[in-house]
Amino acid sequence: MPYFTTADGTRLAYEDYGTGKPVFFAASWSLAADMWEYQVPYFVEHGYRCVLLDRRGHGRSDRPGTGYDLDTLADDIAGLIEHLDLRDLTLVGHSTGGAEVARYLARHGEDRIARVAFVSAILPYLLLTDDNPEGKPMELYEAAARQFQTDRPKWFADRAQGFYATHLGNDVSPALVEQGVRRCLETAPMAALELWRANARTDHREGLRQITVPALVVHGAADQSALIDLTGRRTAKLIPGCVYKEYPTAGHGLFATHIDQLNSDLLEFIKG
Repeated sequence: MPYFTTADGTRLAYEDYGTGKPVFFAASWSLAADMWEYQVPYFVEHGYRCVLLDRRGHGRSDRPGTGYDLDTLADDIAGLIEHLDLRDLTLVGHSTGGAEVARYLARHGEDRIARVAFVSAILPYLLLTDDNPEGKPMELYEAAARQFQTDRPKWFADRAQGFYATHLGNDVSPALVEQGVRRCLETAPMAALELWRANARTDHREGLRQITVPALVVHGAADQSALIDLTGRRTAKLIPGCVYKEYPTAGHGLFATHIDQLNSDLLEFIKG
C-alpha cells in the first residue's frame, strides 16, 4: 500500500492500478477507495490507469484532528496528483468525491485535467440562504449530526435500503448492503461528522460555472441521499455544455446497482 504525505504532515493511502491514460476516482462521504471495486477492474481491462485515494480520516489513511473542509481535501487531491505527476487526467467523483473534485478545479485549475465526471455528486450548494432558496436549513443537517452522535450504526442501517433504491427492484444482496454499512462505520466518526457539515456549507456554484473541460453529470432519479432536484439537475444547468445522464431507477449507490450502465457511460465519455 503506497502512501504520500500532505503539506500538513498527514499520511494518506492511495492505490494505483494499470497503465494508459489516468483516471482518478474520488470516493463518497464515509467511504474509501474500496467503494470503486466494480469500476476499477473494468477500466484497467480497457487500458486505463486507475488512481484512488483514501481521504484523511477514511480507510487506511491518517486520522488527523483537522482538515475535513473541502478546501483542504481538494488540496490533498492536488498533492497526490502532483506526487504522481498525473496529466491528461479524468476526474471521477461520487457524492462528496464530486464536491472534492469540483473544489479541486476551483482551487487548482484545469492544466492537468482532460475531463471530469460528477456521479451522484453533492453539488452545487445544499444550504438554504437568501440566494439559494432551493437549499435546506442548517438545522436539518445538524439534526442528522445529532443522530450520528447518538447512534451512528442505526442511522446508516436505517438508510441502507434507500441508498440502493431496492424498492425499485435493484438487485443487491443483503451481504452487499451489510458491507456498505460496515465500510461507512470504519470511517473516523469525527471525520464523518465534520465532513457532513462541510458538505452542507460549501457553495460550489461559481466554480462549476467556470469549468471549461468536458463534463459529465450522472444522477439517479430515486437518490434519497442527494435529492436530484437539489443536486444533479441544478449541477447540470450550471456547467457549460455538460453531458447529463439521469438513471430513472437509481438511488445514491448506483456504482453498485447500475454497474454496467455507469461503467459504459463513463467509458464512452472518457473515450470521447
